[in-house]
Amino acid sequence: MSELLKKYFKGDTILWIVFIMLCGISIIEMYSASSTLAYKASSHTAPMMRHAGFLFFGALLAFGIHLIPYKYIRLLSYIGLAASVFFLVWVQFKGQTINESARWMSLFGFQFQPSELAKLSVIIVVADLISRIKNPEDEKKLFRYIIIIAGLICGLILPENFSTAALLFVVVYTMMFIGEISWKRMLAIAGIIVAVVSLAVAVVVLVPENKMPDAFDRAYTWKARIERFASGKGGDAQQYVINDENRQMMHGKMAIARGSVTGVFPGNSIERDYLPQAYSDFIYSIIVEEIGLIGGIVVIFLYLILLFRAGMTATKCESVFPALLVIGLSLMIVLQAFISMSVATSLGPVTGQPLPLISRGGTSVIITCLYFGIILGVTRQLKNEQTNDNASANTGNDIPTIKLEDV
Repeated sequence: MSELLKKYFKGDTILWIVFIMLCGISIIEMYSASSTLAYKASSHTAPMMRHAGFLFFGALLAFGIHLIPYKYIRLLSYIGLAASVFFLVWVQFKGQTINESARWMSLFGFQFQPSELAKLSVIIVVADLISRIKNPEDEKKLFRYIIIIAGLICGLILPENFSTAALLFVVVYTMMFIGEISWKRMLAIAGIIVAVVSLAVAVVVLVPENKMPDAFDRAYTWKARIERFASGKGGDAQQYVINDENRQMMHGKMAIARGSVTGVFPGNSIERDYLPQAYSDFIYSIIVEEIGLIGGIVVIFLYLILLFRAGMTATKCESVFPALLVIGLSLMIVLQAFISMSVATSLGPVTGQPLPLISRGGTSVIITCLYFGIILGVTRQLKNEQTNDNASANTGNDIPTIKLEDV
């Protein structure tokens, strides 16, 4: 398999293996976890085939993107950023409401989530802006641009998807830290965020929901989620009663408990028929139920390998942009994965974050494939540069030989 990947797929072979393994796990677990969707569609294979179609299309995009030099990705990101702003504004007024939030819009007959495109575009643009900093004056100007762009996009995402906005800001902040933005500016931004969040929490706690405009409904949804999560950590026997409010978390716990060490084998899940969003936000619970603790650890290690290989790639880059690019994209995938898994294992409140490349979804699957394609493209270009450097070094060290008969 390694030789096949090296021949037809350029870039980091291990990352290609991680990508293929995550796709394989996704197809297997989606076939099992989408039983409720299969029942509604009157077809055992329709939901899985739809998901496999998105994965196949995403894999083709990843393959194509990884052959494109990252300097063109840098240029395209600004077009993607402008489109993201337009779509995010559009979805605020004309978006389709699903699960009590207007995050989707219809594009060419397909449901599209603009926040996914926005995350990708912001990460690339921020990597580009940081890479252009050469002196303190550049930092002052470009730092302002970064904050305006990140603040605008996160602000547009925030009303309907707090967790995504927070995740994106954390990634951008980490990229600025790695890019060695001055401590003074980093601390100032951290202080402003803490003050704004503290004020928002105080308002939500002190002001009744019926006294607030409808635009703040999601804030009270998050308040309820956090309160449910906190109350579930006590010793009250009432916490074991399943109701509409805690159904997801309770059945997620039951799925994990049933999985034990080795699991019940794919296709034998029981909780998939009772767990809401078993094929999306809580698919990790089904993975542990069917493949057991061993399978759950394997999935965790796949994401950690991605982060580790991205870090190794960044250290080998000679310029700032590709290094920050692979770090930002890998951080977005891995942090989202760990948030999703923490929710499924009841280690955090419900956030609505899917498990990257595994959970059901059209936009999220395709955009995650683009993440992988761009990262693999950087590793491919880095390998080519190292190969050319080695060839040049060998050529320069060659000393022509003179045959005796030529004298």
